[in-house]
Amino acid sequence: MSEVFDVAVIGAGPGGYVAAIRCAQLGLNAVCIDEWKNAKGKASLGGTCLNVGCIPSKALLESSENYFQIKHKLSAHGITAGQASIDVPTMIARKDKIVTTFTTGISSLFKKNKVKAMHGKGTLLQQESDTKIWQVKVDDSGNTETVLAKHIIIATGSVPRPLPLITIDNNRILDNSGALAMTEIPKRLGVIGAGVIGLEMGSVWRRLGSEVTILEAMPEFLMAADEQIAKEAKSAFAKEPGLKIQTGVKIQSIKADNDVVAIQYLDAESQMQMLDVDKLIVAIGRVPNTTGLGATENGLALDERGFVVVDQYCRTNLSNVYAIGDVVRGPMLAHKASEEGVTVAEMISHQEKGLPYENETVDFNTIPWVIYTAPEIAWVGKNEQELKAAGVAYKVGQFPFIANGRARAMGETSGFVKVIADENTDRVLGVHMIGPHVSELISEAVMAMKFSASSEDIACIIHAHPSLSEVFHEAALGVNKRALHI
Repeated sequence: MSEVFDVAVIGAGPGGYVAAIRCAQLGLNAVCIDEWKNAKGKASLGGTCLNVGCIPSKALLESSENYFQIKHKLSAHGITAGQASIDVPTMIARKDKIVTTFTTGISSLFKKNKVKAMHGKGTLLQQESDTKIWQVKVDDSGNTETVLAKHIIIATGSVPRPLPLITIDNNRILDNSGALAMTEIPKRLGVIGAGVIGLEMGSVWRRLGSEVTILEAMPEFLMAADEQIAKEAKSAFAKEPGLKIQTGVKIQSIKADNDVVAIQYLDAESQMQMLDVDKLIVAIGRVPNTTGLGATENGLALDERGFVVVDQYCRTNLSNVYAIGDVVRGPMLAHKASEEGVTVAEMISHQEKGLPYENETVDFNTIPWVIYTAPEIAWVGKNEQELKAAGVAYKVGQFPFIANGRARAMGETSGFVKVIADENTDRVLGVHMIGPHVSELISEAVMAMKFSASSEDIACIIHAHPSLSEVFHEAALGVNKRALHI
């Protein structure tokens, strides 16, 4: 009889590989099945995030920001560097090296924790009625193998949402993979979609010299963010040379040839417009990846949007089958997937030991969101429009970076921090930030909310001076009109 694993994880992204490692740490025999191949056709763990998402995009953002600083900002510090230039192939090679370091690092972690890695597409076959053992087919380019496991964790992630008008060729018309692999700076770059991917990729190539136009279908900019943050962000981006953002757009046609991509669209006033670009990035969101999973054959419940249906503990309607990450409800964020992977691993461990599982579920309200533009944008918890819609009474404290000594010294004074607290209990309901390094500052807000802190709790904490974190401190003081430096 073939080996029976305690857990088979389908997908090796931030949810899947973390789940597999945590299972192994808890003494479970785990196998992780993944079909991802890199540009060279080799198996590459880490899923979208490590291969063509979070990590490579941040590498390019860092490179482009350094170049932009030298070209446009360091002279204010008395620093001149002659005629700066950018070697795009070298920048891309650096990004690729970082990706390879992390993907091979996962392989090392698997070996350390005795997690078996298998390359190929994982498909649920059936659960044996007498033993309750699941069969999973692993197809690696036509070479198939069957894996047996007591528990299944589906962590297949998401794929780019297609735009019916065109076909992605990653030559002229690009998805996020193509946007991360360009070796030349396009003079004119179009981006469809002003979400996280569209804004970050647009930021990279704008800093390097492209004229970037972002077309967004939604009537307002960054509708998921707090309205005041979105307004500040749009104002900041509007001041950047070479960047245009249009909202309320309806794409009518897209035609590409060897020289140009021609986009015809209706603007917010329903006037027909034409845009010619050298490259077009399509970033209109992502959809759950359940193709070939065996959902229909096994009766795995999917909702109307194609997400695997789960309860608060990520349990599906099938016995001993769980699903985590982008393929289920909730924000499509790597850190959310990882946390769900840990939760499921610990629940399976309890079940195998015959123990009840009483740990907390993942709290979506304390999951941070970050957009790595310049200025950065980050938030956690509820925003003002959500609280107004729910009829919740609240109070607000706000403090600008321009009044902060460290921000002044850095020359990065755009933006502010906003703390929203319950009017009656003073408990923090949400924190919203736009400014320098807020991707790091937001963690203090997450911790505060996780421990049900009040704005007064934050106001009582001594923050180092001078530091950017003082802006969060002053915003908390401002909730009760106690801000000291404004």
